[in-house]
Amino acid sequence: MGSIRQRQLKLGAILAGVGTDFSQWRDPELPSNASIDIDWYIQNARLAEEARFDLVFIVDSPFITPDTAPHFLNRLEPLTLLSALAVSTSRIGLVGTLTTTYWEPYNVARLFGSLDHISKGRAGWNVVTTGLEGASRNYGKDKHLDHALRYQRAEEFVDVVKGLWDSYEDDAFPYDKENDVFLDKSKQHALNHKGEFLSVAGPLALSRSPQGYPVIFQAGDSNAGRQLGAQIADGTFAAVEDFESALEYYKDLKARAKALGRDPDAIHVLPGIAPIIAETDEKAREIAIEREGSLDIEKKLVALGRAFNYHDFRQYPLDEPFPDISNLTLNSYKGHAERILRGVASGNLTLRQAAERYGGWRLSFVGSPETVANEIERWFVGGAVDGFNIRVTNPRDFRAFREYVIPILQKRGLFRTEYEGTTLRDHLGLPVPENRWTARKREDPSHAAAA
Repeated sequence: MGSIRQRQLKLGAILAGVGTDFSQWRDPELPSNASIDIDWYIQNARLAEEARFDLVFIVDSPFITPDTAPHFLNRLEPLTLLSALAVSTSRIGLVGTLTTTYWEPYNVARLFGSLDHISKGRAGWNVVTTGLEGASRNYGKDKHLDHALRYQRAEEFVDVVKGLWDSYEDDAFPYDKENDVFLDKSKQHALNHKGEFLSVAGPLALSRSPQGYPVIFQAGDSNAGRQLGAQIADGTFAAVEDFESALEYYKDLKARAKALGRDPDAIHVLPGIAPIIAETDEKAREIAIEREGSLDIEKKLVALGRAFNYHDFRQYPLDEPFPDISNLTLNSYKGHAERILRGVASGNLTLRQAAERYGGWRLSFVGSPETVANEIERWFVGGAVDGFNIRVTNPRDFRAFREYVIPILQKRGLFRTEYEGTTLRDHLGLPVPENRWTARKREDPSHAAAA
C-alpha cells in the first residue's frame, strides 16, 4: 500500500467477571467473586494493556431478578471501578456505562470529567437509555419511560453533558500566584439550558479534561438506537449475530452518520465476541459444544426472556410454536427483541429452538489461533466492523487470544505493536473537540468583546 498507512483494528476487553452465560463462573481458574474483586479487574486490565488493547469496557444495568446471570447479580459500580483502574494502568482506555434515563446530566458530566482527569485522558462513556422496565422502580418511578421518549431524552441529555464539559475554556485558569489570579472569569460559562426534558444551569465545577470530551459510545440497535448512535457516538458496541448482520449494521450506521453530515469513519463499530481458541479447530469446537451443553434449557429461557424485560418463557410448552407475546410492549431492549421475533418468524421456530438460538452468546469465533485470526480479518477487511470487544471471563480464553491470536494480527499489520499516543482519542484516531465558547469567539470576535 506504499506510504499509505494501513487501517488498524480496534480492540476492547469487556471485563465480565464471573460471566453472563450462567456457566463459566464455575471455572476453577476464575475467582468466584471476580465481579466484585478489584484485584481481578486490575489484573485483567493490565493484561489487556500489555497486549495493547484500545480499551476496557464495563457493562451495567440497574435491574436484576433472582434468575439473572451471575455477573449481573453482584458487580461493582462502573465509575468507582474505572477510577481504581485509572490509577492501576497508564495507557488503556476506560469505558463505562451510565444511563441517561435514570441519571442527571450534571452528575454524569462530573463523573466522567473526573475520570478523564484522573486517567489523564482515557475515559469513555457508554450512553444507554436502560432497556429493563423494572429499573423504574429502583429510581422511584412507577413506569419506565416510553422507548421513543427515552431516546429523545438521551439526545438532549448528551448535548447538555457536552455543554457542561465546555463550562471552562481551556485557558480559563491562569494560576497566576504573583498577581493573585486563579480564574479568568470571562472564560467561565453557565449553560442555562432549558429543554423538553432537562433544565440545567451550570457551570460545571470542573475544567475541561485532557480529551475535551470523554469518548462517547452507544449500544442501541433499534431504529431509534441506531439513529442516536449515528448522531452522537464515537463508537458503537453493535449486537450482531453473523457476518451478514454485522455488514448490514455497519453500512446502515455509516450511511446514517453521513446523512447527518458526519464523517462515517469517525464512528468505530465494535461488536462483542467470545472467542474459543484451542490447538486445533476440532478441539475448539469440542470445547464450544461442551460449554453449550452445560447450559440447561431453563437458563437459556431466562436469557431469552431478558430481551423482553425478563418475561418468563418457562411457562410455555417447549416444543410448540413460539408463544404469542403480542401483549408485551417491547419497551425494554427493543432492537434485540425485534431481532429475535424476526428470526422466530422467518425460521418458524419453536420455543425450544428460539431458546437454543438466542439464549446464549451466539457470536463466538471458534477454532485454532489461525482460524480465529482469519475470521477477524475477514470481518474487518470485509467492511463489517472496525474492531471487536472481546469478552473476558474465562482465563484460558483470554490468555489464548492475547498470546496466540494478537501476534498473528500484528504480523499481518492489522493491529498495533505499541501505543502511539496516551489518550483514548489517540488510540481511536479522534480529534479533541474545540471548546464551543472558544470557537464562537474565533468565528465572531464580537463574542469576545461581549464577554
